Parts: sequence; structure tokens; C-alpha cells
Amino acid sequence: MDLGLGGRGFLLTGASRGLGFATARALVDNEARVLVSSRSADGVARAVDRLGGAPSAHGVAADLADAGAAEALVAAGVERLGRLDGAFLSVGRPVQGSVLEVAEEHWRDAVESLLLGTIRVVRALVPVLGPGAAIGLVLSTSVREPKRRLGISNGLRPGLAMTAKALADELGPRGIRVVGLVPGTIDTDETPEGTGTPRSAETQAERAAGIPLGRPGTPEEFGRVAAFLLSPAASYVTGTMVAVDGGRMRSL
Repeated sequence: MDLGLGGRGFLLTGASRGLGFATARALVDNEARVLVSSRSADGVARAVDRLGGAPSAHGVAADLADAGAAEALVAAGVERLGRLDGAFLSVGRPVQGSVLEVAEEHWRDAVESLLLGTIRVVRALVPVLGPGAAIGLVLSTSVREPKRRLGISNGLRPGLAMTAKALADELGPRGIRVVGLVPGTIDTDETPEGTGTPRSAETQAERAAGIPLGRPGTPEEFGRVAAFLLSPAASYVTGTMVAVDGGRMRSL
């Protein structure tokens, strides 16, 4: 199926690796052009190189906790891609720990980057987007059910999901779609808690046990769904949270 992405330009945050990079890969493979971003300049440079470089891929390092990052990213997207037709907005995982364990400073940091950082990018984007544009917000299964020892995610991501729903109402009359992407257990290149040690076979089996499809997903599977939702092929999909979780979540 032709997704209609040829020539379109997209801004992707948190895209130097993992789900963001897989989405950038799927977009470029469908003839879109991308500006990828993350906090690591080296990571961004490697991602751009893996995507084939200009004119298909460009990169800018930025931290969404920086109040000026949103305007700079959007300006760079317009300058380097010539147009922006949408965005894939992903912010790194908050500090782990229960609601009572996590220090207040970590809650404040997460509000600044996860919530306000995302909203700033959307505000900067809207003036340069036209009808047919799409914005995808990467969320978590915590939007529907709390996750163990992820107190900050449980607190903030449901609010971000409702923000996405409200944005769909606000931007729908302008022909701009907003969707939430809800990844389940996905095997990325990240190791548990940043330990640098691969998961054991026993741990992998435990991770797969509650998934009806019997296995974690791959970044490529997630990326293909994200690219579809950002594309004109999904032109009547907005205001919804799309789970890419192999059926793990038990809620509707």
C-alpha cells in the first residue's frame, strides 16, 4: 500500500535509537524526509548516517527540557526539509521508582521535559502545519493501567494522553490529526535499567508470558504502525490511543 508519504517532512524527537529511530527508518523507507533529534549529538549523527543522510535525513541535538528547544527544532525542520507535515514526539523514560520513593526534583524534571517539552513543540509546530498534517505522541501502557515502580510515568502519561485527545479536538477543524502511540513490551537496544547487561533467557520468558502473541515486539513493528498513523493513509484517524502491545493490555 502506498502511504502517500513521498516528499513529506517530519520532525522526530527521541529518535537517535529505539522506537524513534525505527519510526524514522519506516518514514524514510516510504520516501519521506526526516529531521531526527535527541539529547546526544553523537547519537543524532549516527542515526542520520544510518538513515542515509541528506536529503532524506537531517539531525539536530536538543533537550526538550530546554525552553528554547522547541522553537529551534521546528525552525530547523522547516529550513532543512523545506516543509513540515507532522511530528513524532517521544521523550525519554522518567526516573524509576514508586510514587513515594521518587524525589520531588525528579517529578519536576519530568514535568518540564515530558509534559511541558511536548506541549512546547506542539505549540511551535502548529503555525507551520497545514491540512493533512499529523502529530504522534509516544505514550506508555501506563495511560490505561499503572506500571510497577514507574510512579512518574503513571502520574504524567495519562495526562499527556488526555492532552493529545484535547489537541485532536482543537486541531481537527484545521485538518491536523493527533494520535497517541502506546507501545507495550518492545525489544530495543536498551538494556535493563541501563546496566549494560543483556536480559537473561529467564527474564525474556517472563516478559513474554503475559503477551497473547507470545513474544515482545520489535522496534520495526512499532515503526511501521507509527509511519502509517502519520501518513495520509490514516487520514480519518485522530484523537485515539493506538496500542502496539501484542495484546498485553487487558483494558479496552
